[in-house]
Amino acid sequence: MRSEFGRQVQFSNGETQILDSILCSNTNDGKYRQRNPVVTCVDTTPHMSEAEINTERIHTKHASMRHSEGGWPKDVDVTEQGDAQRFRKKVEKDPNYQSAIASLGAIVTRCMLQNNTVNAYEELFRNNETDHKSEPPSAKGLAVFRDPCRLTSSIERSATSIHWHPDGNGKVAVSYSIAIFQDERLMRKQKKDTASSESLNEENVTLSTSSYIWDVNNPNAPEIELISPSPLCCLRYNSKSTDTLVGGCYNGLIVYYDLRKPNAAPGKCMPAVTSLIEHSHHDPVYDVFWISSKAGYHCASISTDGRMMWWDTRALEQGPTDVIQVRDNNKENKSIVLGGCSMEYSSEAGPTKYLVGTEQGQVASINLRNRKMNDGLFLFDNGAGRHHGPIHSIQRNPIHTKFFMTVGDWTARIWTEDIKMPILCTKYHSSYLTSGCWSTTRPGVFFVTRKDGSVDVWDYFYKQNEAVYSHKIGDVPLSSIAVHSGGKLLAIGDVNGTVSLIELCDSLAMPQSKEKKMVSEIFERETKREKNLDAREKELRRARAQQQERMKNDDLSKLEHKSEQIIQEMLKKIDAEFQALTSSKDEACDDGSSKL
Repeated sequence: MRSEFGRQVQFSNGETQILDSILCSNTNDGKYRQRNPVVTCVDTTPHMSEAEINTERIHTKHASMRHSEGGWPKDVDVTEQGDAQRFRKKVEKDPNYQSAIASLGAIVTRCMLQNNTVNAYEELFRNNETDHKSEPPSAKGLAVFRDPCRLTSSIERSATSIHWHPDGNGKVAVSYSIAIFQDERLMRKQKKDTASSESLNEENVTLSTSSYIWDVNNPNAPEIELISPSPLCCLRYNSKSTDTLVGGCYNGLIVYYDLRKPNAAPGKCMPAVTSLIEHSHHDPVYDVFWISSKAGYHCASISTDGRMMWWDTRALEQGPTDVIQVRDNNKENKSIVLGGCSMEYSSEAGPTKYLVGTEQGQVASINLRNRKMNDGLFLFDNGAGRHHGPIHSIQRNPIHTKFFMTVGDWTARIWTEDIKMPILCTKYHSSYLTSGCWSTTRPGVFFVTRKDGSVDVWDYFYKQNEAVYSHKIGDVPLSSIAVHSGGKLLAIGDVNGTVSLIELCDSLAMPQSKEKKMVSEIFERETKREKNLDAREKELRRARAQQQERMKNDDLSKLEHKSEQIIQEMLKKIDAEFQALTSSKDEACDDGSSKL
């Protein structure tokens, strides 16, 4: 009945009853078609959906443990030398102790004899060179260093510079800053527009000014936090004193760090010395280098204000020791200030030589020995060879220091100090290039980072027309890159403050046989070709000028000849008019005399 429909069912045991029995029959087989194959799935288990979620990240850290001498009885005071000595003598007289030492003596003697027979640390096949030519280029990710300030702030900072520890112990210094001035204001405005005034926390929008030193063996947390008065745009280790660093700030200050000095908080380092704002740069300091000096305390910095400054880190408050203005004196007698956004210094190329990449796409060379001639400033090609945008990276070849590379716009170009034009240029990439560097072990390999999140590997030893390998890091633009001294580890930073650690294969890291000589011959060949083209262009220009001079002289001679003809015709005309006038007067005189 309808009133009973929906009531709770009451189950109970009962006897089995046959309701109906249908025997098998073939009478209706013609009405149906058999299906082959027939698969029937019977399952009483309910269907479940599978889903996955991200769990919270566990932060680990290294903790130390103190081991002290133990095993002493409670009645023996270890600090009392007499009590400890008496206990040792008592134990040494114990027969069990003597038997244990006697049994261990044979084992120790056998191990010592075995070590003397076979050198476990002997280097076998020392002169056997492995050929990695057949190995295809590849790379794999090892670790990721994330900006710790992202945990407490929503503002994304860029990893503006990366520098490895000179000793090659796996430590890397990374500076963090916002490269665009209006980014912080936009983030604040977006934060205020999307969040209510009650939930807005001022600490979440405060811009952090800290940079960090990471250890590749512990990517979870930075080893040291470097506090600065303004965000650091560049940071560099001192090769002579590896416990000291120098950095350039966004507001133009120069800061000096000494990791050996004690700090108020563990794991943090305050600047030992900071330059004064009135004696510093007026724009962000985009690059800084330690220079060759006896004491190892001198450095040089470059900024987009067009000034290059030399400093003594022991007396930063007193201001720079020397200043040079990077200018371009063109043919119209106009002096244009060139803003520096990258710099290169290598003591092997010359202790007084500097290379500067400018915002205008030009390369400036400064030699302090030629200070009397235009402050030692020399500008490379200002025409077709210059970049179409700022030069983000400039670096000398670590083996052939006469040649250097610049990265800007969509290309990477290789130059030499002998001529003004670049000798080699990569093809125009589909994405804007942001940084680049040479390999520390292979002279023909260099790396460039792109704005689409990829890093390209170029190997001029094998191929010059295209990149041999391209590795996708992420979807955000990359901002900086640095190679470890061993050549296998590659640290790449992006605009979100994430530094990715990449391990290269042996074919990209291990030097090949005769590679140094072959790469030098390639560079010298291209240099000679550019010199020949330059000489040919000068010859054509000289011939064109001589031809124009001849045409000009011919035109002048023709003009003079034509002017002489015109003058002669005018003289003839004047003479004819004069003759006609005199003849008419004579006739008039003759008529008058006859009348008389």
